[in-house]
Amino acid sequence: MSASGSILYLVHRLPYPPNKGDKVRSYHLLRHLQKSHRVFLGTFLDDPADEEHLPSLGALCDDLHVERIRPRAARIKSLTGIFRGEALTLAYYRNQGMQRWVRQIAAENDLKACVVFSSAMAQYAQLLLPEVPMLLDFVDVDSAKWMQYADAHRWPLSLLYRREGRRLLAYERSMALRAHCSYFVTPNETALFLSQAPECVRRVQSMGNGVDADFFDSDPQRENPFPDGGQALVFTGAMDYWPNVDGVCWFVSEVLPRLLAQYPQLRFYIVGRSPSPQVRALASAHVVVTGTVPDVRPYLQHAHAIVAPLRVARGIQNKILEAMAMRQPVVTVSSCADAIGASAGQGVLRADTPEEFVRALQSLLDSRAHSAGLGLLARRHIEGAFSWQAHLSVIDSGLRGVDPGTVADAGLAGHAADVPT
Repeated sequence: MSASGSILYLVHRLPYPPNKGDKVRSYHLLRHLQKSHRVFLGTFLDDPADEEHLPSLGALCDDLHVERIRPRAARIKSLTGIFRGEALTLAYYRNQGMQRWVRQIAAENDLKACVVFSSAMAQYAQLLLPEVPMLLDFVDVDSAKWMQYADAHRWPLSLLYRREGRRLLAYERSMALRAHCSYFVTPNETALFLSQAPECVRRVQSMGNGVDADFFDSDPQRENPFPDGGQALVFTGAMDYWPNVDGVCWFVSEVLPRLLAQYPQLRFYIVGRSPSPQVRALASAHVVVTGTVPDVRPYLQHAHAIVAPLRVARGIQNKILEAMAMRQPVVTVSSCADAIGASAGQGVLRADTPEEFVRALQSLLDSRAHSAGLGLLARRHIEGAFSWQAHLSVIDSGLRGVDPGTVADAGLAGHAADVPT
């Protein structure tokens, strides 16, 4: 590797293996950075099953520092944010070991920049301003996600979530002003943030997601995981993530019974790690909850239809891109289709009501030829519009423009070390 400088890369969750949405993007960003830089990676591990992957991840970095998080204990600790008047997310990820490592790496290396994945990790990059410029990949407007959660829950959770949305937005705005450049996953997310933070207009841009189209492709030798004689609908995703939980619960309650009246052999497969108790309770003769599977591709390839009924979603859904790369059309809500700029002509069928989901799925279940034709359109759209290299090269111009020793707004430099310990 021809290195052109040293980069500190801070990620809120271990970016390997790339088996869920945020880890897919953070992993590919790591691979992109290490093509031309020495990369020092600091991250958190919140799943003991990922321990076995640390050697593989370490091989991609010049140094790897991992702090373990026990989610239940971290949630309790995050409540201290109430007394500090800050977003609970910041307290959740605050760790003195990570702070010490960040300072040590900065002291021992001539860092060109600090690349931050997820706003919660900006509290560590903030320690190094103004000497080390920060480039911040927000991915989504997380504060808006908390506001959506508030709207979907009853008091007192709605009150807590709305507070988190307000506090986190204030933090996001502050960090975007201090960053050399910030990124969001779609133009829609960028516009949403700027509508709430117009002062950041010159420092924010879009950097899209991609998909590994070589890995996610159909293979005639790949074994069919479904029993003979049945039709399979598939949803994939981390099943302890609330928007996924909400989506499959709504689908099973509102859509599946209408489909079963016409397709009694139909089964809905919920494929993904860590199913919550609410998801496990959905299991029945017509709903299969798989839990973790060694490879999601057989489920995608051999499904009769892929659904993504995400009523609360931000940004680009990797699960949709992966299904499209596997030559499968996807039935999803309009917000998810808009995020990837796709319509039926690109293999994406929009549905926002139970009736619309039923109509869209009927067209796929009734004709495998029609489904296959849409699947080819989906694959072509992925190949033409969702290369990781094309999207992530956006950050290269930001890295070329950094000027160590300065900060985007010198008037903010005095606040650079204001991080509680």
